Amino acid sequence: MEATDPTHLGFMRLALAQAEEAASAGEVPVGAVLVRDGRTIAVGHNLVMEEASALRHAEMVVLASGARAVGDRVLTGSTLYVTLEPCPMCAGAIILSRVSRVIFGAPDPKWGSCGSLYNLCVDPRLNHEVEVTPGVLAADSSELLKSFFATRRRDGLSL
Repeated sequence: MEATDPTHLGFMRLALAQAEEAASAGEVPVGAVLVRDGRTIAVGHNLVMEEASALRHAEMVVLASGARAVGDRVLTGSTLYVTLEPCPMCAGAIILSRVSRVIFGAPDPKWGSCGSLYNLCVDPRLNHEVEVTPGVLAADSSELLKSFFATRRRDGLSL
């Protein structure tokens, strides 16, 4: 079964470690890893609070870093691992970057754009379609998010 492929699990664990770093910094715990030719070319996590920018989702951070790493905005042949299903902004950036595949952990029923709310990555009306694999380490990703928000509520903190 693809969701238990050791390669996918390894890269998703790296994304989860990034999500934990985000949580430690007070960011919503979402982490991402960009892989090309079997090697990691970029890792990152949400920096929305730190950089006071709604544009600094984990996916956006990693796509920018990956483009710098390969010297091209086109990331064909790459796979993006992310702990939470990408939102519309991130799905758009994934498509424009020509990422070949997205593998995500937890679905996002409120913002998810890779199958939950929208399905932008496989919309045939767009000029690039992205292969999507949901649910890799979904329980771990979901638990990290639930725990983060429960702690924020308990402590009377908002985002």
